[in-house]
Amino acid sequence: MLAGVPGLLSITGCAQPEPEPQIVTSPAQQPTVTLPTQHLIAGRSAENRPILYQVFGTGPDVVLIIATIHGNESAGTTLVRRLAQQLEERPQLPSGRTVVVIPVANPDGMAYSTRYNANGVDLNRNFNTANRINDAVCGRSPLSEPEARVLEGLIRQYRPDRIVSIHQPLACIDYDGPGQSLASRMAQYCDLPIKKLGAKPGSLGSYAGVRLAIPIITLEMRQSDSYLSTDALWQRYGNALLAAVVYPNDPQ
Repeated sequence: MLAGVPGLLSITGCAQPEPEPQIVTSPAQQPTVTLPTQHLIAGRSAENRPILYQVFGTGPDVVLIIATIHGNESAGTTLVRRLAQQLEERPQLPSGRTVVVIPVANPDGMAYSTRYNANGVDLNRNFNTANRINDAVCGRSPLSEPEARVLEGLIRQYRPDRIVSIHQPLACIDYDGPGQSLASRMAQYCDLPIKKLGAKPGSLGSYAGVRLAIPIITLEMRQSDSYLSTDALWQRYGNALLAAVVYPNDPQ
């Protein structure tokens, strides 16, 4: 069990009746069944909401994709859930890779449509970095918030080779650490420009990119993207996310 992170639990549905036995004359006749990838609970928010994630594939190349660390930037959740659907339907995509997907990193903030968590802390300023600030907004100490501890724990557990965190509304592709090449590849598949915004105090970019030297992208979508349908969001940004998944290859 990770320090500061509750045990990882599977969510299971209600028990189903036993299926009728089937007569199969040869292995070639056995139907191929793809089971939905389980949602796991990485931990819980300040108000005890579960922080869910899914894992696709088992390969050594690991990518972590996070949405809605700011609760009022929720278009990323819609986009990431569509990505999870794509990974489910196209198992060749995560072949040789492990893709860890977190659709809602700040469930309390999303519930209240606020940037902060239920304690009024900006989770993207709560990480243990050299440039962090200790105050009411950033947290009185590093990792004071359960949601930040969950994300830090998942990074320690999966040791991602790259991270994509989806935000709004600055309409650009930002990067920290050695992420410039990944940013350039993602920019080939969407209309957002690359802008180096700088590592913010206590941010995930400062922690993962600067302290841990993990390539990390902050995909800043537009504010108006909140009004787009799932299909429209995927058409606009889907290939950019897939480019991050299969990097350095091209999405197919």
